[in-house]
Amino acid sequence: MTGLVGDAEGQTRDVAAHSLEPVMTKVSLTVNGKTVNLEIDTRTSLLDALREHLKLTGTKKGCDQGQCGACTVIAGGRRINSCLTLAVMHEGDEITTIEGLGTPEDLHPMQSSFVKCDGYQCGYCTPGQICSAVAMLEEIEAGIPSHVTEDLTVAPMLTQAELRERMSGNLCRCGAYSNIAEAITEVAGGVA
Repeated sequence: MTGLVGDAEGQTRDVAAHSLEPVMTKVSLTVNGKTVNLEIDTRTSLLDALREHLKLTGTKKGCDQGQCGACTVIAGGRRINSCLTLAVMHEGDEITTIEGLGTPEDLHPMQSSFVKCDGYQCGYCTPGQICSAVAMLEEIEAGIPSHVTEDLTVAPMLTQAELRERMSGNLCRCGAYSNIAEAITEVAGGVA
């Protein structure tokens, strides 16, 4: 099947229909400790690969523009908005979703703390909040500064300002922020 396309000089030319077909590729990821091999359209976001291809629906599609954090996962040890990155960019990466942190029978400490401190209301943002909180505490432990770290010569500590800054990419439309902060603080053993 072909189509006609006009050029700058007003001339028409045939365009093969196959040029409009998606480009498929193979990608291998380690998701929640298991190696998975997918054949996907090169334009598939990591979020859609997780939700649509692997049926890991704990990671939520909120804004699909990187503004809400509902799709936060841990990729290669760093928290990312999975809606803003292509799955093919993570060839060979280790990806951890909310399903990989814990199970209902064996919750991750952050998941347990969110339940105990009522760190959710509708729950839609909760998987992204938890993944972000887990990675955020690892960032602090690794000595990675934030925009509010006062002294770059000293390892950052969890303070209220650090917590607010580091979690600012995760929105809760219900407004459960104080409970989320309480849950994170409990897991961290307090704030400085």
